[in-house]
Amino acid sequence: MTFTFVAIAYIIALILTALLIFFAIWHIIAFDELKNDHKNPIEQCNSLNPLIIPEYGTHIFINVLFLLGGEWLTLFFNMPLIAYHINKFRIRPVMSGFGIYDPTTIMNAQILHLAQREGWIKLGFYMITFFYYLYCMIAELIRE
Repeated sequence: MTFTFVAIAYIIALILTALLIFFAIWHIIAFDELKNDHKNPIEQCNSLNPLIIPEYGTHIFINVLFLLGGEWLTLFFNMPLIAYHINKFRIRPVMSGFGIYDPTTIMNAQILHLAQREGWIKLGFYMITFFYYLYCMIAELIRE
């Protein structure tokens, strides 16, 4: 059994996707706490905003590995979420930090519902990609 660059990329992707799943669960719990008035919006946004850059950077790093490994189908599968992240970061509210959540608007029912739905969709996407990466890693290891 040899470890090719593609196999190592899938192993790294599995580990980092587990981290992304943790981030998605953290966002879901945070927005549920906001919805149920367990925390105030300023505290919640201060805890969520620092996680945005690591989440986006981790996802882009995974896909750079796939780009270098020539895994075009996997890269194509991830492109919609990358485009969504770039667009979401591009149109973020003007704040002093790099976050995308504004404490003054996050308690709006529509924005809160959209943020919660976004967390669930990301969780589903990361779960699907986790098992896809696991399958591809095993297939790559068996292929050699």
